[in-house]
Amino acid sequence: MTKGIYFSAHWCPPCRGFTPELAKFYNTCADEKFMIVFISSDRDEASFKEYYNEMPWSALKFEDRDAKAKLSEMFGVQGIPTFIILNGNGDVVEKGGRGVVMNKIGNGDFSAKSW
Repeated sequence: MTKGIYFSAHWCPPCRGFTPELAKFYNTCADEKFMIVFISSDRDEASFKEYYNEMPWSALKFEDRDAKAKLSEMFGVQGIPTFIILNGNGDVVEKGGRGVVMNKIGNGDFSAKSW
């Protein structure tokens, strides 16, 4: 199963622009084995909840800041939005998943299988 880890936040304009595109992609390939987990960089739980309501996938609990910090370090996240794509074994397939998704949408390719 292909997995995506989405580092993002409500206050981030590029994130706010990418999230609906990622949701469109996700919903179009929902019949495939594809899973996303949102890792929030929001400043408070209310912002997290408001933003997460726009997402059709799973999320790390906002209060689990230690896990968020560990995941950010593990994947070398330098800024947001960052979308990391992993294969079924948990190996990184693509660190620049945002660009990949946007290219796929632009080409009309709504398949997560080609990663």
